[in-house]
Amino acid sequence: MKNIKKHIFASFLFLLWGLGGVFAQEKDRSLPKANGEYGESKFADAEANYRVSNSKFPGRAIASYNLGNAIYKQNQASEAKYAYAKSIKNAKTRPQKHKAFHNMGNVFMKEKNYTEAVEAYKNALRNDPTDEETRYNYALAKKMLKENPPKDDKNKDKKDKDKDKKDQDKKDQDKKDKDKKDEKGDKDKDKKDEKDKDGKNKDDKSKDQEKPKPAPGGISKQRLENLLDAVSNEEKKVQDKVNASKVKGKPTKTEKDW
Repeated sequence: MKNIKKHIFASFLFLLWGLGGVFAQEKDRSLPKANGEYGESKFADAEANYRVSNSKFPGRAIASYNLGNAIYKQNQASEAKYAYAKSIKNAKTRPQKHKAFHNMGNVFMKEKNYTEAVEAYKNALRNDPTDEETRYNYALAKKMLKENPPKDDKNKDKKDKDKDKKDQDKKDQDKKDKDKKDEKGDKDKDKKDEKDKDGKNKDDKSKDQEKPKPAPGGISKQRLENLLDAVSNEEKKVQDKVNASKVKGKPTKTEKDW
């Protein structure tokens, strides 16, 4: 892995120092000054002057490309790619595009974004198919991508598996609920039948209770009550007659004299 990293770094330097002959332009003072500072490893000073040059000539590819290199040298790879992107947009020649895409690929490799690195190196090769450094990095990026698939793909697979498991769990739960419901329905039916049976038995028992029971000696209760009522009525009649005769034999009381 050490050799691989060394190779990528060497590839980056190769394109960096090859920059001078292709991108060199002496039409503004900030650019050559920044190039001198870069050569002395004064990357922060070089960055400042590249930004000045870039602001004065925003349509040129050279200042933004060199700016990306200066930023990269300060271990700010993620920021450097924006400068490279602008350089790619403004590049007029295939060699310029090749170098910018190559270094953009180096940024993505450092970020472990192998998908974008593959695309960047591929675009670099389209502009210069003969560059063996770019070809090597392209093959390496593809290898790393195969060994480290994007997280989105992993998450997608995990989500698909989770969804399948969730669907299966739901089916199993629905089946359990249905079985419970059927079982409950059977129990409720049995209870209802039992209740209806008990109710019928109770009704029959109630009717039996309401039905007049025979009194001792074979006389029904109702008939016995009727006889008792009749006896009571006869006794009352006799008593009324006795009372009437007593009243008839008693002397009448006269009115008082004045």
